[in-house]
Amino acid sequence: MGRIFEVRKSTMFARWDRMAKQFTRIGKEIIIAVKAGGSDPGTNAALRRCYQNARSVGMPKDRVEAAIKRALGKEMINYDEILYEGYAPHGVALLVETATDNHVRTVANVKSHFNKGGGALGNSGSVAFQFKKMGVFKLKPEGLSPEELELELIDFGLEELGESTGENDEEILVIRCGFTDFGNMQKALEDKNITPISAETEWIPTVTVPVNDEQAADVSKLIEKLEQDDDVQKVFHNMG
Repeated sequence: MGRIFEVRKSTMFARWDRMAKQFTRIGKEIIIAVKAGGSDPGTNAALRRCYQNARSVGMPKDRVEAAIKRALGKEMINYDEILYEGYAPHGVALLVETATDNHVRTVANVKSHFNKGGGALGNSGSVAFQFKKMGVFKLKPEGLSPEELELELIDFGLEELGESTGENDEEILVIRCGFTDFGNMQKALEDKNITPISAETEWIPTVTVPVNDEQAADVSKLIEKLEQDDDVQKVFHNMG
């Protein structure tokens, strides 16, 4: 009985840690969005996207409002978005998106994670050519026809439309468009009164590296360490 409790407790703490990381990531995105386009979501598409993503992970309203206040405060923290590129073990390419107020600290930490994880931090351009930056919108399928939606959105940059499974095993629709069409797609969905579960930009691999279970575990350990770093927003890989 005690063993079952320990397993459940460990799972619960892992879920809390993941949620806390998501809140921190979106909080930074809110600050960046407000700094770039103001605090009115009606005129700031990036901030509207942040609101959607905050709802998708259950981020409390007061946390969202606190991030906006920090962005508007006199002692506002300025975050720079920096992309780091490198290789994990077994030749797997990694892209690490960060939002930092201290470049020196961030590059030192990221490099340390790569080295300790059996990988190597590379130069700008050394890895990104193996990925394509895309807009990714996740939608609830209720009341939507994928066939009709595909026809309606193709003029707004739609490149891919498919089905996937969400974190709670629910069915979702996934829309992908080119990065430069992100704003067009967001507006098209808004005009159709479709509110996405989430709206993100992601680096989608164009070349994948096949790995076995043991190799995948090595790469996943490095990714986990990177994702635990406070300055890291997202990590993308090309494991096949």
